Amino acid sequence: MLKNVVAVLLDGVHPFELGVVCEVFGLDRSDQGLPVYDFAVASAEGPVLSTHAGFSLHVPHGLERLETADLIAVTPAGTDTARTYPPELLDALRRATERGARVMSVCSGVFVLGAAGLLDGRRCAVHWRHADELAVRHPRARVERDVLYVDEGTVITSAGSAAGIDSCLHIIRQEHGSEVANALARRMVVPPHRDGGQAQYIERPVPDGPCDTVGEVLAWMGRHLDRAVTVEELAERAHMAPRTFARRFQQETGTTPYRWLLRQRVLLAQELLEGTDDTVDSIAGRSGFGNAATLRHHFLRVLNTTPHAYRRTFRGPSALTAH
Repeated sequence: MLKNVVAVLLDGVHPFELGVVCEVFGLDRSDQGLPVYDFAVASAEGPVLSTHAGFSLHVPHGLERLETADLIAVTPAGTDTARTYPPELLDALRRATERGARVMSVCSGVFVLGAAGLLDGRRCAVHWRHADELAVRHPRARVERDVLYVDEGTVITSAGSAAGIDSCLHIIRQEHGSEVANALARRMVVPPHRDGGQAQYIERPVPDGPCDTVGEVLAWMGRHLDRAVTVEELAERAHMAPRTFARRFQQETGTTPYRWLLRQRVLLAQELLEGTDDTVDSIAGRSGFGNAATLRHHFLRVLNTTPHAYRRTFRGPSALTAH
């Protein structure tokens, strides 16, 4: 049973992510029938820490407080994910998992777990902006790029800042059941479970390098996403044989013409769902999917959510009226 929770901090603390852990585990809500934890904040780098927001924190506990914790939450600190971490902290995290305690990270706090060797052979989540760096820095970790959080038993990792709420509520749900997790979510005025993953929050990607050969065709494709096109038609526009065009397209964009079109059509549908009052059927036509059912199919496959759920997330429930 989860009773003792510690948030461990480094200099340059990110206040929001620390606040998430404090909000879920550090407040006494026993008057509402919710569980109460023996909660503390501990420092890995001295009693006074700076924050990422420009103020300081006085932290009374040191790393000794981790020795009795059932759950240790590691929050982000600073912006340098390539920094070195105190060996005493890494040792304490390893000891915790060896005795059966759980460790969790919020956002870039996952780099601390990686430095401790706790990601080796495990799936893990991180903010999508840090996914490539995490994979390079810790090649034995199995980075899940699109999810909000990953539970690997003793090691729980979450993606961007607010995904820490999702992972904390997941832990509450595991420990106390859905009724308690839902009650706590209502108290915090957040959804008890969010649909989809990080893919719906990722910015529009751009090619890594120049598209010297297929650049003009890419521009044409982008202007005509509502049209059904074939590789043969695109190759003709590029004045190439279809096989040559497909090979050069892959070399210059890193993907196939079909996958490029699909992703651009999904991105256009996202923009229309966010910025217009068009019906889903109309958006499906404008973005090249033809009908709402096809759009829904590809939305689920690419973003792991539905067009209606996406519009509700980014525009609010009123946007769904008459759609």
